[in-house]
Amino acid sequence: MYAYIKGKLEARGTDYLVIETGGVGYLVYTTLTTLQEAGRLELGQEFRVYTHLHVREDVMDLFGFATHEELSVFKLLLTVSGVGPKVALSLLSAVSPSKFSLAIITDDVKTLTKAQGVGNKMAQRIILELKDKIKKEQLAFRADTGPLLPQEPQAGSGLSEAVSALMVLGYTQAEANRAVAAVYSDGMELEEIIRNALKGLMK
Repeated sequence: MYAYIKGKLEARGTDYLVIETGGVGYLVYTTLTTLQEAGRLELGQEFRVYTHLHVREDVMDLFGFATHEELSVFKLLLTVSGVGPKVALSLLSAVSPSKFSLAIITDDVKTLTKAQGVGNKMAQRIILELKDKIKKEQLAFRADTGPLLPQEPQAGSGLSEAVSALMVLGYTQAEANRAVAAVYSDGMELEEIIRNALKGLMK
């Protein structure tokens, strides 16, 4: 319903912001990361959040994030059985989108359990379900966009893992391939490839 809200930052709470635009003050629940970003501003200054409207039986809650990557991970987490908005916010407050995507593709349960309310079983379920989503997207992909990477990435290789990590954040395989191809060079660590590719995608 709302792609983003841009307006005056009116208030900051422990887990929410109030943003006024068009004479309406929107209460937006968010992560510690976005709160820290908003904390760099004075009240009354302009701030933008990318939003998701979560509707339940008798509640409509608005969630907002400083980056597309946070929003993408939040929406992905809501597709996992047993994960609600509170757990999704807790995860994104404890783990950055890039580290989250790395945790998914490397089966890193320990990183996910840093979040309050996320135990081993839930972390394993998140990894399993989101990995399956990536695999389905890769199967549906048709290589009709021309040569992208210097070579076809092999499963388990740094290139393949970097592409998969970007797909966790909501990018298509074609977008992820291009971003990785643009920054890749021999000897780069996986986290460095992902970080640099993300910078290119956010330009």
